Amino acid sequence: MHLIDREALDAVTLGARYRDGSTTPEQAVETALARMAEVEPALNAIACDMADAARAEAATRGADLRAGTDLGPLHGIPVAIKDLIDVAGIPVGYGTRAHPPRIAETDAALVARLRAAGAVILGKTNLLEYAYGVAHPLVGQTNNPHDPARTAGGSSGGSAALVAAGAVPLALGTDTGGSIRIPAAYCGIVGLKPTFGLVPLEGVFPLAQSLDHAGPLARTVADAALLLAALTGQAMPMDPVDPAALRIGVLRAQFPSEAANAPVGALVDACLHRLAGQGAQIWEVTIQGLEEATARLMAILMPEASVIHRDLLPVNPQGYAPGTRRQIEDGFAIPATDYLLARAYQGDLGAAVEAAFDGVDVLVSPSVPFVAPFEDPEIADGGDSELLASAFSNVTGHPSVSIPCGMVDGLPVGLQLTGRRGGDGALLATARAVEALLHGA
Repeated sequence: MHLIDREALDAVTLGARYRDGSTTPEQAVETALARMAEVEPALNAIACDMADAARAEAATRGADLRAGTDLGPLHGIPVAIKDLIDVAGIPVGYGTRAHPPRIAETDAALVARLRAAGAVILGKTNLLEYAYGVAHPLVGQTNNPHDPARTAGGSSGGSAALVAAGAVPLALGTDTGGSIRIPAAYCGIVGLKPTFGLVPLEGVFPLAQSLDHAGPLARTVADAALLLAALTGQAMPMDPVDPAALRIGVLRAQFPSEAANAPVGALVDACLHRLAGQGAQIWEVTIQGLEEATARLMAILMPEASVIHRDLLPVNPQGYAPGTRRQIEDGFAIPATDYLLARAYQGDLGAAVEAAFDGVDVLVSPSVPFVAPFEDPEIADGGDSELLASAFSNVTGHPSVSIPCGMVDGLPVGLQLTGRRGGDGALLATARAVEALLHGA
């Protein structure tokens, strides 16, 4: 059984329909709400229903369009928001039971930018507890629309699941070690972690402030670019990219090493073969120290997360999921020397990754070395870990995007592309060219 609506409209198409009069923001929101009701509770993706507010906002956006006021490509487009991002007047629950949901007093900066761009905030989405890799047992795992017996991934699983299921064209997630790209890969959609600092994080509950990013989940690269432009307040020019002119660096160390996961690597290699057939130049790239990325990321993430929870944890330690509580407690035990060495490594690896772009346009690997498992894996280092490919760009701050590249055993596989720091538009343009080649657009 799957819960995929292959007829659902992407944001670009939906916006065009508004402007040719064939549908309205009001109708789009009703369609989205009806689809959400169809897929819940099977997906367990929705943290807070904002139906009444969304209808009112859609009515305003529709009236504006009919009166000749057009705020741009996101005008009237429904967007879902991960439930650790503040939306004024709406409970924010963080995926926890350590304390009751808090009513946000103001919109997070990125939500305010979405409203300024005309978007309609449809609702809040479930996540792993405090985005820290564990589903709280009283919240539960978000399930995958391709197979609801499997996880949608984390921590932005609710956002990814609703986009993949066709309930909403766009959603916001956060990414500290892969939490946008991993669920995007599992759910067969596009997930972008922008350049560090490009998207404002005021009003977003932190996991690790040296590593946190927020960004889009979408069904197409073009939609992701629209959402990123709204989040940053900057246009994201995507000049056409000729695949024949691409120089692709393959990070072979981030391919699966375990035999059971070999089909994922084989599928990505087949995609690379298709690119080579169009004239792209393909090289295998080795970056010194890259193999340490996950361990070093954890040496930064864990103590920073523990400091954030230093005052929260003692209030109700039993309210946390046991796995989250254990990770927070373990973070207090990491020596300051390990943290400082990891921060120094952060700078060194960032320089080494940036230098790699002197010879290639984009770095490529599988987004995750396996398809969606039945449960969210524990955070791990070594072997085919979930963070094998994604962790390094959180450490370095480089923009990185997962796009769907095919299926293994009926489940999606993601292709990860990473670009220069600050080169988000160029990365998206490359991703759009690869998307078009792989999917015949």
